[in-house]
Amino acid sequence: MTITSTGNAAPRAAGARPAGRYSAADLIRSEWVKLRTVRSTAWTLGMTALVGLASSGIATGVTRAHWATISAASKAAFSPVEVPLMGALLGGTLLLGIFGILVISSEYATGTIRATLAAAPRRPLVLAAKVAVFGTVALAVAEAVTFASFLLGQAFLTAPAKSATLSSPGALRAVAGTGLFLCTVGLLALGIAVMVRHTAGAISAYVGVILVLPIIVEAIPGTLQHQIERVLPLMIGETFVGNPGPDSFGPWTGLLIMCGYVGLALAVGTALLVRRDA
Repeated sequence: MTITSTGNAAPRAAGARPAGRYSAADLIRSEWVKLRTVRSTAWTLGMTALVGLASSGIATGVTRAHWATISAASKAAFSPVEVPLMGALLGGTLLLGIFGILVISSEYATGTIRATLAAAPRRPLVLAAKVAVFGTVALAVAEAVTFASFLLGQAFLTAPAKSATLSSPGALRAVAGTGLFLCTVGLLALGIAVMVRHTAGAISAYVGVILVLPIIVEAIPGTLQHQIERVLPLMIGETFVGNPGPDSFGPWTGLLIMCGYVGLALAVGTALLVRRDA
């Protein structure tokens, strides 16, 4: 007599992966869908572009309007590369940092992180997919904003004001490097958010590291102040748009330090993500 199975389980479709065996490509597609379908993405990236372009246009427009009344020493010290980029640097540091935090903290706030980790229990791979998608988007937006801010600023700096082009000495390095720096601070913020998990707490920690810590360091006397300042993220960012001081690291050395911060934050975040409950 032949015995046949009468179980209720539906047969698995040919080629379907078992639960929890999503590939890296699957997770990247999932993270891309999540990133582009939430309103915070459009708002945050839109504000990043708006702040960068508005700051560049206002700073260079005011400079051009008052060029005739500026002292000779100020004219000599004026940098047509630094001024258009400074607004993009400061605005992008804050807004892309918030964007990086929301990528992970919003899932904890809504509870959808539990569904994500239940469907894909390999947590380091989930985080790697988030980092890949966010890093790609952040780099593209940061570079677009810095190049657009630079070009807009030069359009306002008409003669007799000093202006620059991308072929001017150090200009291309400053513009492209500022975009790279903004991408790293966004990834640093994402790493902080993985550790903290709460949006408000992560934003507070990030703002403390980026904006408040430099103010505290100002109170430290002597050469120790300069030694600490040179490794602070915002000071590293300023070396891209301006000339590094004698106590500062060079731009590319500073970028390597930022990559070290990002790696450390993500490594700690990954360890906590694996150990803690969702």
